[in-house]
Amino acid sequence: MKKTICLFFIIFVFLCAGMVSADVNNSMTFLKNIKWLGHDTFMIMGDGLIYTDPFKLKDKDIIRKADIILITHEHRDHCSPEDVKKIQGSNTTIITTPSCAAKLSGNIKKVKPGDSFSVGNIHIEAVPSYNIDKKYHKRENNDVGYIFTVKGLRLYFAGDTDLIPEMKAFKNINIAFLPVSGTYVMTAEEAVKAALDIKPDVAIPMHFGTIIGTRTDAEKFAEGLRGRVEVVILTEE
Repeated sequence: MKKTICLFFIIFVFLCAGMVSADVNNSMTFLKNIKWLGHDTFMIMGDGLIYTDPFKLKDKDIIRKADIILITHEHRDHCSPEDVKKIQGSNTTIITTPSCAAKLSGNIKKVKPGDSFSVGNIHIEAVPSYNIDKKYHKRENNDVGYIFTVKGLRLYFAGDTDLIPEMKAFKNINIAFLPVSGTYVMTAEEAVKAALDIKPDVAIPMHFGTIIGTRTDAEKFAEGLRGRVEVVILTEE
């Protein structure tokens, strides 16, 4: 009987390991659909074309008008009306906070932490994003990050945030985009702790190389997660 239980346990462990490996492989494969355009700006192709916090877009960054633009808060390096106009078409849905929405026009959905909805095939959750020990992003501002589903994968785009307790409740995240530069957001060391709380298949560092922070911050983040979470440092395109 004990041998039978032991055998079932071993099989269960191997099956779980296979499932984890498959999830990581799927997430790694999806990375070909993600382009980092600098700072917190990503172009994500899948169920439509998604841009996050568009800022300092170049002509080569614009392949067509966006289906969805996700904007986390009103600061100029995240809510940039001139950059939004470059990728905004008549069918573009802009999802953002009320303070940023006031600077924009068009098809805008205003959100706050806790909101959950779908745009076409993409399910989107607005989640908290704020500073713990800094004055730049106060919790009462109701700035947001986003968890959104593309091609069956759950992507977490953190926005400008510190390591916050809510992250422990984010489940089944396949790809997490986390700031690592410190000053206005998490340091690389804090971002390591965030990734361990979130447990994504793949973590991608951001918020470095444009206004503050360097690739060294991203490398510290990767080193801190070595052997625990797969980290991919994207090259700005």
